[in-house]
Amino acid sequence: MEEWHSKDAGSDATIATPSKSVDAPSNKRKDYETLALAYHEAAPHGKLGTYLKKPIDSQDQLAMAYSPGVAGPCRLIEKDRDLSFRYTSRGNLVAVVSNGTAVLGLGSIGAYAAKPVMEGKAMLFKKFAGIDAFDLEIAEDHPDALIRMVAALEPTFGGINLEDIKAPECFYIEEQLREKMGIPVFHDDQHGTAIIATAALLNALEINGKSVERIKVVFSGGGAAAIACAEMFLSIGVPRDNITMCDSKGVVHKDRIDLNVYKARFAVNSPCRSLEDALRDADVFVGVSAAGLMSSSMLRSMAKDPIVFALANPDPEITPDLAYAVRDDVIIATGRSDYPNQVNNVLGFPFIFRGALDVQARAINEAMKRAAAQAIAALAKEPVPESVQRVYHREGSLKFGRTYLIPKPNDPRALLEIAPAVAQAAIESGVARREIDLVVYRQDLQRLMAAPFGTQQ
Repeated sequence: MEEWHSKDAGSDATIATPSKSVDAPSNKRKDYETLALAYHEAAPHGKLGTYLKKPIDSQDQLAMAYSPGVAGPCRLIEKDRDLSFRYTSRGNLVAVVSNGTAVLGLGSIGAYAAKPVMEGKAMLFKKFAGIDAFDLEIAEDHPDALIRMVAALEPTFGGINLEDIKAPECFYIEEQLREKMGIPVFHDDQHGTAIIATAALLNALEINGKSVERIKVVFSGGGAAAIACAEMFLSIGVPRDNITMCDSKGVVHKDRIDLNVYKARFAVNSPCRSLEDALRDADVFVGVSAAGLMSSSMLRSMAKDPIVFALANPDPEITPDLAYAVRDDVIIATGRSDYPNQVNNVLGFPFIFRGALDVQARAINEAMKRAAAQAIAALAKEPVPESVQRVYHREGSLKFGRTYLIPKPNDPRALLEIAPAVAQAAIESGVARREIDLVVYRQDLQRLMAAPFGTQQ
């Protein structure tokens, strides 16, 4: 159960197919790794570039873009650095930062090898929310050195998305950067997964009629995503004593002396020592570990109407087809696009940053994360647009229920619902630099959606 060896959840995956009676993954699945070589190599190389937002086709335009006119905004920003959001691209620019120590399912492959993933992440920011993002791969494994480097970049960016940094260092790095920087710092492997999983949990509990205050939750995995999910479950009302976390050595209990400070928060007084022990009569299983770790007998031992989030990628802790074969009252989600209920981070981070940037937030705090989760959960209950139905036609008619807990990543309404909820939470919690009219803001977002993101020049 090595939690660092697989991406916890929501790797930005391929094409959606099947329904509740899901077929096993095909052995004839496309070889995307080979196909991706030509995709990335085709000229111009890579996946990102830059484009000009202002013309410089005349002498006057050149004089305004650079010397001598550029001195005007420089003088104003010197007196009030927040004016950099007004006079530069900073307010719509996010850094995707990684040191390559925990990349997807590949492990610690280093900063150079991490670059294709980080470029892809930057593409998703642009495609789904119109946010300019630039990837920064930093060849530095020492947490304090990495913190100094990233903190020094604050004048350039409006937000920092930390990505694929190994635990437990990722917790310390994010905590320190949040203290040092006056812009949002968000480790998506932690909080992105937690937000989407929390939305799915809220809706699953509504469907099976269970109370958040009474459920027993068991985690397989004690890494970044597991701990962030557990923390967020606490914030929506799951009692701490009702959460049991298991790592590669078994149950995280108070008699263990090998726990880091982050895992220790979830150490329990319990006679249980294995995942199998912990799952007896459990209501919820959250797997952020490795393939196949949940057996049929484990699922069978859970309480009535169990909720199973098997989020290891590329292969879950238990597949939906096996889970449905064991019991028909299970609600199951995975991190894969070829099964229903995909817990995918792309449903969160572009829209969360959109809302945070648009109010010039100093942080992404717990109130903003809860607002995002609640907005995602609420959106799943709305009628699904025909454009989304067509993409996922193999799953049948999409409507709120056991196989449709959360919206699909390409749902065009996500921007209109999640970003305003996050912006409002930022204003109400006091971390926004500017207040906005939310009715006007939704109209602005609708206009933003009218122009295709990503490839415009």
